[in-house]
Amino acid sequence: MQFVRLKPRSGATISFTIDGKPARAQAGDTLMAAILLHAPALRRFEFGDEKRAGFCLMGACQDCWVSVTDGTRLRACTTLVAEGMHVVTEPRSG
Repeated sequence: MQFVRLKPRSGATISFTIDGKPARAQAGDTLMAAILLHAPALRRFEFGDEKRAGFCLMGACQDCWVSVTDGTRLRACTTLVAEGMHVVTEPRSG
């Protein structure tokens, strides 16, 4: 894990998946926070094996793009996690 929630806060629990694996977040969490609470990296680099964890945290650097299963790309640092979201962090091959 990259992130650890330091202070409990109120909010509904959100269920979603990361690469097909069940995960939970709190309402109001960004995708970046939600993913990094469950995984050591945000995504794998499209052009190599390097792991990425985001950089600017404000939607400017292009380092936090992930997808949902329909192929839509989202900036993980500025997108809120939603109930039932199916996040894909590994680039598709081919």
